[in-house]
Amino acid sequence: MTANAAGADSDADLHELLASRQVGVVATIKRDGRPQLSNVSYTYDPATRTIRVSITDSRAKTANLRRDPRVSVLAASANGWSYVVAEGVAILTPVATDPNDATVDELISVYRAIGGEHPDWDDYRRAMVADGRLVLTIPVDRVYGLVR
Repeated sequence: MTANAAGADSDADLHELLASRQVGVVATIKRDGRPQLSNVSYTYDPATRTIRVSITDSRAKTANLRRDPRVSVLAASANGWSYVVAEGVAILTPVATDPNDATVDELISVYRAIGGEHPDWDDYRRAMVADGRLVLTIPVDRVYGLVR
C-alpha cells in the first residue's frame, strides 16, 4: 500500500514514522475542491491506527470536514526527507459545551498523549469550552510515503 519512486516502503516503517512525530499538516477539501492545509499537533496510536487532533469549531478545516470528511495528514522527519501521508475519513466529536462533558475528557486524553500533564486541569477544561474545541479522530485507512 505504500509506494515511492525508489520502490515500496513497508507499512510498518511508515506507521513508525507517523507515531514518532507530533506535528503534522492536516489537509481537508475546500468548497472549491482545492486543498486547505493546517499545521497541527496530533497523537497517533499505531495499535489502533488512529490519529487524534484537538481542533476548533470555528476554523475552516472543521467546516470542510463537516462538508466532506475525507482527510489526510502529512508528517515528516526532522530533516524533511522522510515523510508519511495518512488518509482516512474524519470522525468529529460534539463541540465541548461543559467543562465536564465527554468531549473535554477526550481533549484531556489528546493533550496528555501529546504533552503530558497540564498544570491546571480545571483551567484547561474551561478553556476547551470557551475555545469551542472538539476532537478530530482519523481511523487511518491508507499510508504512503518515503522512509530514508
